[in-house]
Amino acid sequence: MSASLVRATVRAVSKRKLQPTRAALTLTPSAVHKIKQLLKDKPEHVGVKVGVRTRGCNGLSYTLEYTKTKGDSDEEVVQDGVRVFIEKKAQLTLLGTEMDYVEDKLSKL
Repeated sequence: MSASLVRATVRAVSKRKLQPTRAALTLTPSAVHKIKQLLKDKPEHVGVKVGVRTRGCNGLSYTLEYTKTKGDSDEEVVQDGVRVFIEKKAQLTLLGTEMDYVEDKLSKL
């Protein structure tokens, strides 16, 4: 059995470029506008929190509620002056999604 010799060189990089990361959640302009409207009436709240809850056999249900503080494990998304916090349990299911607000004659989504 022959032994092989492996050599490696390590050098320090002083001017490393930071790569921009993609936000966990993006908001459409209509969603930003609606969240701003909702928070205008609640000055003690700093943003909204998105979470998930288990709903029987059909899987997960999303929740949206006002929040006064950022939780320890919450992911924070700031877009156009709106702060959205994502609960830890919801982070993987919401990663890369887009939040929208649509209003028509039959519903508000």
